[in-house]
Amino acid sequence: MLFCSLTFLFFFFPLVFLLYYICPNRTYRNTVLLLFSLIFYGWGEPKFILLMLAVILIAYLGGLAIERCEKEGRKTAKKVYMIATVSLLVANLFIFKYFNFAIGNFGLSPIAALALPIGISFYTFQILSYVIDLYKKEIRVQKNFFNLSLYVSFFPQLIAGPIVRYQTVEQEIHDRRETLKDITVGMQRFIIGLAKKVIIANNVGALAATIYSGDSEIYGTAFYWLAAVCYALQIYFDFSGYSDMAIGLGRMFGFHFLENFNYPYISLSITDFWRRWHISLSTWFRDYVYIPLGGNRVKKMRWILNLCVVWGLTGFWHGASWNFLLWGIYYAVLLLIEKLFLHKILEHLPQWIRWLYTMVLVLIGWVIFNLTDFAQMSDALKMMFSFRFVPIIDAVTADPSLLYALVYVPLGILCMFPWAKKIQFPDTALGELLKCFSCIVLLAISICFILGSTYNPFIYFRF
Repeated sequence: MLFCSLTFLFFFFPLVFLLYYICPNRTYRNTVLLLFSLIFYGWGEPKFILLMLAVILIAYLGGLAIERCEKEGRKTAKKVYMIATVSLLVANLFIFKYFNFAIGNFGLSPIAALALPIGISFYTFQILSYVIDLYKKEIRVQKNFFNLSLYVSFFPQLIAGPIVRYQTVEQEIHDRRETLKDITVGMQRFIIGLAKKVIIANNVGALAATIYSGDSEIYGTAFYWLAAVCYALQIYFDFSGYSDMAIGLGRMFGFHFLENFNYPYISLSITDFWRRWHISLSTWFRDYVYIPLGGNRVKKMRWILNLCVVWGLTGFWHGASWNFLLWGIYYAVLLLIEKLFLHKILEHLPQWIRWLYTMVLVLIGWVIFNLTDFAQMSDALKMMFSFRFVPIIDAVTADPSLLYALVYVPLGILCMFPWAKKIQFPDTALGELLKCFSCIVLLAISICFILGSTYNPFIYFRF
């Protein structure tokens, strides 16, 4: 089920919201959230509910065993239970997401029955953070299986993040307060995320898809750069829009998730870009892979290896395809170059040059990320740097729909900058009324776009 579907907007969410606030206490409210989260997850493939619950059970039992060993002072047994639990969780992710890819590269036939469970990468990383943090004594064990299940399966962040660590919501599972301000702020955040998705992401994404799926003879260098820009806008407004909706929905039920994006397209370096993009994933790999490997507190060659391992894993986290590994290594190389010497040069350059440098490299990265077929990827990159001129009128004549989609490109570029944060409504009753009216209008426009659109994918659902 998609947040931007009519089923969710007019049936699922109103029902869960109404039942939640009818319930008189925390236990009943958590039960409503858990049941509806399982319905949400099983809407398309009910069989995967059992797999997710089995994975949660592994973490639950492993957590109890780790806690028991801690109380009894059995450090070796505690470590063994942690390693065993983590290994089972990683093995489950590998089997369903990477096994067919692995055996396919050895010339063996894939197992058709191994369909990819939706959101498996996100909920697996959440469960891993619970087990590892429990082992490090940074959180307390969750002795209630249903509460742990709610943490993992909570529908706002279940399918496509952000990756919420247990310590972020540990207290709120048991003791949270829902206020009218939480509801209104959460609703406003949800509507903004919905608008990002259906007004900007869908339309610029359709333009990118049209160019990449068309005849390269029709589109010259300019249109292939346009396609790269459109995909960059699509993936940003698609994923940040989903994160906005997830954060807003969580807020309406009393949960406060951490931010996942911080205007990444205003970055002045690749290092800065990865401090702003998909923050929950970047910090997860930093805290659970990079730092345990030694981070940058080791010899230079070991540090380089650590960075390559982290970014290789980051690439493969996104999918079982060689282009994702190439994308991860691409960023590992760029970050190494910056950290070794380039950052000293960048610091002395004008901001517009630093921004242009960053955006060109990011656009190239998105081409690698987007096009899983290496031949198509190679052709696209060659076209971008071949300086092949094709009159715009020829491309538009071949596909008039380009003109419609082009309207949304400047809108996307405008909205990728933080100018909207500077718009402040007066802190008065009239100001609140204007804010609510603006959100209602934006919601109505978004619903109109949903009704009239046939192109409505969520990019990060496949991860």
